Amino acid sequence: MDIDKNHIGPIGVFDSGFGGLSILREIRKTLPQYDYLFLGDNARAPYGTRSFEIVYEFTLQAVKYLFSQGCHLVILACNTASAKALRTIQQNDLPLIDPSWRVLGVIRPTVEAIGNISKNGHVGVFGTPGTVLSQSYDIEIAHLYPNFRVFSHACPMWVPLVENREAAGDGADFFVRKDIGALTSQCPDIDTVILGCTHYPLLMPKIRQYMPQGIQVIEQGPIVAESLKDYLARHPEIDVHCSKSGSCRYLTTDNADKFSSLASIFVNETVTASKITL
Repeated sequence: MDIDKNHIGPIGVFDSGFGGLSILREIRKTLPQYDYLFLGDNARAPYGTRSFEIVYEFTLQAVKYLFSQGCHLVILACNTASAKALRTIQQNDLPLIDPSWRVLGVIRPTVEAIGNISKNGHVGVFGTPGTVLSQSYDIEIAHLYPNFRVFSHACPMWVPLVENREAAGDGADFFVRKDIGALTSQCPDIDTVILGCTHYPLLMPKIRQYMPQGIQVIEQGPIVAESLKDYLARHPEIDVHCSKSGSCRYLTTDNADKFSSLASIFVNETVTASKITL
């Protein structure tokens, strides 16, 4: 990939679909001075039920595309991509592409924050089937907090509810109540629940309605934003390559008008996207 080493460019933010926009929204609140380039692989979403090999292949294509657009830092604002592709890209691909560039995920910073939130070490995780199957949260939590216990539950209907604009409807009540019951029945002592999918914050009113009292529900957006702020402060060699004019552009692999319409739900502003091919 032939890019000037001294080139500055936007921070790349990638998701398989729309949910990563909730991460982008919080990052822009915390770091409004930076430029951002969001890429949604909507034509091939969802990633949640795909194999490790396919998620890795698709994610690497997206990362390489964002690198080609001048991004020296890419955030995988997608739990499935973070779970199934991040480690391989960091360990195997970045050394070959350019060791000075960085790809970061959303799982590690979320897990790091749990240590200051959970009082009894009993943590629940809601995620897509792919994220739950990967056991990425279990592994990260066991690494950082070996005495913690993790209870996971896949919620395959939550993403379709959000993307079909049904997050406030009666169908959402049914599935949110059912899935909360399935998770909390695994352990009555759960005191913290991670929303391990970037779509799930849009269901927060329903989640709060049916979540038993005393359980803290953790959204990733603010945590990832603060983690990125800290990361850039600690790595000036990365920060210097990030352009800062407060802009944000949106790319999608699907219909641009369709993306723009639905994306506005996540970022609370008008979005104009362009279609690209990976």
